[in-house]
Formats: sequence, structure tokens, C-alpha cells
Amino acid sequence: MTKEQTRDEARARGSKARLRRAEIVHLASTSGLASVEQLSERFGVTASTIRRDLAKLTGQGRIARTYGGAMGLNAHPEASLRQRMGEAYAAKRAIATWCRQQIVPGEVILLDAGSTTGALAGQLQEHEDLTVVSAGMTAVELLLDSPGVEVLALGGRLRPMSQAFIGPLAEIALTRVSCDRAFMGTDGVVPGRGICEADLQQTRLKELMMSRADQVYVLAHGEKVGRAAFHAWAQMPARWTLVTDSSADPQVLDQFSTAEVEIIIADDVPESGSQSAS
Repeated sequence: MTKEQTRDEARARGSKARLRRAEIVHLASTSGLASVEQLSERFGVTASTIRRDLAKLTGQGRIARTYGGAMGLNAHPEASLRQRMGEAYAAKRAIATWCRQQIVPGEVILLDAGSTTGALAGQLQEHEDLTVVSAGMTAVELLLDSPGVEVLALGGRLRPMSQAFIGPLAEIALTRVSCDRAFMGTDGVVPGRGICEADLQQTRLKELMMSRADQVYVLAHGEKVGRAAFHAWAQMPARWTLVTDSSADPQVLDQFSTAEVEIIIADDVPESGSQSAS
């Protein structure tokens, strides 16, 4: 093969790779998530080639890597707390019910901001002899007139999208308390990575919350399990419990089980008890 032929073949390969990568960006942005397997089959190349494409596109800031694939940077804009309140209502109610059943009178619990933790706060309004420490406006408002519940608001800077208190003042307040249980909200939770959020300061606060509790529960309906919508992550403690519903991907749940995370399928739990699916 002549040098000219070699150059021509290299140009052709480069052109084909550029076209493939442009199509990957388009697919990730319009379809939301694209897996390595789907992309490999679509373009007729190996999974290793696709992973190299994804690494290059991520380095160029054109896509975001996710668990098992990629997504466009604008594929999942952050939804406000108000928008999320009506999503997966039945699953959130079941998750909140199971969590309520774990709480013992006299405990101090920590409620993160979020729609599912807000559902839990709503079920604690008639509780007796309970102290609730919260970083979320929803929990504070719902428990404001509950005579059996003492409410401690962390304070700090209010982030309107999540209606959560974040920043140094909230972090300082956390150093003055310890809790029996922490119930954490999330935009997504991924095996080996932890809790995904849209804001770095919020992930920092979540890590501090979890460090102040004896037991940690992550409340995530099925759509959020394995979902990596943003680039900010909160690392998990050595032991924690994922509370989800039966719509969660079983293959992803298996990976949590391998990591010795306790898994609760809340909509399989009767009102009077609890059940582990680990």
C-alpha cells in the first residue's frame, strides 16, 4: 500500500469516526440516555471503540458519561421541587410509609430536602416524641404545627430549585447535632458512585448529613435508580439502605446488593411490617 493510500484510509477512518461521534451527541441529547451496547450495535463497532468515542466526547465537553453509557448535557435539566411533587406519587407514598415504620419514639431524625422526604414529613405530622432536623423547607412547613414533633431547621442559603438550605451556615449547624436516622433525597443513585445532584454544595451537605447519623436511608423511586442526571456526587458511608419501589431495574439493584447495600422494595412491604430484598 502506498503512502497516499495509507493517508486516504486514515482520513476516511477519521471522517467516519467524526460522523459517528456527532451522531452519538445527537442521540444522547435527543433520547436522553444512550448505552454502550445500544451504540455499539447501532454503528457496528466494538464496545471498546464506543467507549473511546465517549471518552473523547466527554473530554470535549459535548456529552456527560453516565452509568453504562452517555447523555447530552441538556438532556435532563433540573426540575424544581414543585415540578417533582406530582411525579411517581404512589411509589413515593409507599417509600415514605416504610420509612415511617422504622422510626421509634424519642429518636432524632434528619430529613433531607426533596419530594420523597417531603412525603415522609407529611406522614410524621401526628407522631409523638420526635425531633426532626431538616435541610428542606417542605419538611419544616409540614411539621410546623405538629405538637409532638420538635423541628430544627439547619438554616443557611436557601436554594430555590430544591427548596433546600445549603452552604457554610447549614454545615456548621450540622456539627452541633447527631441523629439516629438520616433520610436522604436524590436526583439519582448509582452503584459505586453514590448520590447524584445538580449542585456541588448540596452534595457536600448530604455527605455531612450522612456522617452525623447512625443509620442512613436513600429514598429513590425506581426511575432514579441507576440514573446519573448531573455531574455532582455525594459519596456514601460504608453501610446504608436504598429504599425504592418495584419499578427499579433489577440488574442495577443486583449491583447494589453486591456492594452490600441493603435494598428495600417498599411497595412489597405490608402496612404493618417491613421486608428486605437484599
